Amino acid sequence: MNAARKEGFLDRLPDKVEIQNAEQLIQLISSQRQEDGGVQFELAEPAGKTRPITLTPTISDSLLGVLRLVASGRGFTLLPVKAELTTTQAADYLNVSRPYLVKLLEDGSIPFHMTGRHRRVLAENLFAYRDKRNSERSNALEELAELDREAGLF
Repeated sequence: MNAARKEGFLDRLPDKVEIQNAEQLIQLISSQRQEDGGVQFELAEPAGKTRPITLTPTISDSLLGVLRLVASGRGFTLLPVKAELTTTQAADYLNVSRPYLVKLLEDGSIPFHMTGRHRRVLAENLFAYRDKRNSERSNALEELAELDREAGLF
């Protein structure tokens, strides 16, 4: 296995073999799913014995989500909820410019702390900001659609 494969998908997209592996695993996991979303396998060990493996619904859903990203050829980054991000990483996550993110931090829209001279943002605070922003956008769009309906435009 080459070094790039060991590093994961930080700076690259899945290759053809990885896409095929992901597709196979999706089929295998999906075929073993139970009504509650959990998965049970019997894995064969080298000595010939089998060992039961149980995946909870949350684990199987998460694993399938990652496998679907790989199978579609898209890259991804796993971000732990308690991760501490630089302003550049946080801006990239929100798909905004770094100066705009710094403005959000300084006006109190997103909590942050200082590490020396550098601002750090917890991923959970970014998730909360993103969810609030998306909710506000959705509500604004619903209000606009309602105004259009009232005006007889749609």
